[in-house]
Amino acid sequence: MTRRIAAVLFVLLCASRALALDISSVTDNIQRKYQSLNSFTADFTQALTNAASKEKSIRTGRIAFAKPALIRWETETPEKELLVVGKNAAWNAFPGEKNVFRYPVDQVLGSKTMLRFLSGKGNLREDFHLQEEQGAPEGQIALRLVPNEADAGLVLAHVWVDAKTFLLTRIAIEDFYGNINDVTLRDVNVNANVSKDLFQYAPPKDYTVFDNTKQP
Repeated sequence: MTRRIAAVLFVLLCASRALALDISSVTDNIQRKYQSLNSFTADFTQALTNAASKEKSIRTGRIAFAKPALIRWETETPEKELLVVGKNAAWNAFPGEKNVFRYPVDQVLGSKTMLRFLSGKGNLREDFHLQEEQGAPEGQIALRLVPNEADAGLVLAHVWVDAKTFLLTRIAIEDFYGNINDVTLRDVNVNANVSKDLFQYAPPKDYTVFDNTKQP
């Protein structure tokens, strides 16, 4: 009986190690995929859930990315909003209010945010403790990510990737307060012909500009 128990434990240990190796392989493939991309475009649906009020808002729009770290995140519904991460500055514009905020690029991409995932700046294996999750849609892989270092903007993340292409199909991020930012990508076009003009922004003359690049 003792030998049988030992044999069962050995099999379970081997299975556990195999699963860990599979997760490592998946994360390496995701990392290599995004490091190899020159550009991509995609449509998105974003669900924002407020932990305190339980209210959920749905946004739709389009995202474009080009190396080294140029991003255009354009929300179309229910209200227009534009985030442009260019070479020298990041702009967040609200046409309905005629307001635009300017930030340093490092501030936008440096934190563990949605954009850090999509731009390939995050290192999954170095930045997170990874676990495989069950219940992923057919043809996809789901992972649970717990950051190795505490960050108010991200205490837990879930990602779904295409099992063949290793492209992200969905990302859900939970912050310190329990708010959820859940983004699903559709119609992803890899190495698309993206004009660099998309990542340039000049505020209209009638907009109020709040410049956060000069703050210490």
